[in-house]
Amino acid sequence: MLRIEHLNKSYGDKKAVDDLSLHIRPGEIYGFIGHNGAGKTTTIKACCGLLRFDSGEVHIAGHSVKDEPLACKRLTAYLPDNPDLYEFLSGIKYLNFIADIFQLSIAKREERITALSAEFSLTDDLAQPISAYSHGMKQKLAVIAALMHEPRLLVMDEPFTGLDPKASFILKQKMRTLCDAGGAVFFSTHVLDVAEKLCDKVAIIKDGRLVVEGTMEAVRGKESLEEVFLELED
Repeated sequence: MLRIEHLNKSYGDKKAVDDLSLHIRPGEIYGFIGHNGAGKTTTIKACCGLLRFDSGEVHIAGHSVKDEPLACKRLTAYLPDNPDLYEFLSGIKYLNFIADIFQLSIAKREERITALSAEFSLTDDLAQPISAYSHGMKQKLAVIAALMHEPRLLVMDEPFTGLDPKASFILKQKMRTLCDAGGAVFFSTHVLDVAEKLCDKVAIIKDGRLVVEGTMEAVRGKESLEEVFLELED
């Protein structure tokens, strides 16, 4: 579903991503772990076509992010760590704006907005301007917007930040449901116990380079994921 091959990205003399190769297959929830500044967000933005990279290739369902950006974006949903929303819009107007971008029919968007806003307990707030939302409400709105067009690939950067326990639980269910339907999830997180329980595979990077990757069982061995991460970071 998502294939990253020899990805490189530098900012001046700083090598943010160094010859990174990963393959996220259909059906997999894939965790991406590293300390602050390790290159996670740069990698994620490159995968979503939001950041030009120096060399390498990124393919989504066989489409090149470089050469077929629109085809890739139609299949993908991206949830950043700090969603920038149009705060002058109401919640419902923002969701309809996203639905317009993905060309959802009136019937389809109404169905998706009704169902998702109810699940994430945001229905009563959709008429309010986003500027009046708390951080958690903004995060819920961003999650709903990401899920509306039923993406095949869900890419997220620290998705659980700001979500209450119920919303976090629902998002985890949505991630698994998407994968069970043949999609894939690629997400970064600092919450290692969540990654340990949720992910089928995991990759750990340090200073832009891949340190270890594989199934959760293979990477963890007889230790916890937290113990493995701390050992690799020393």
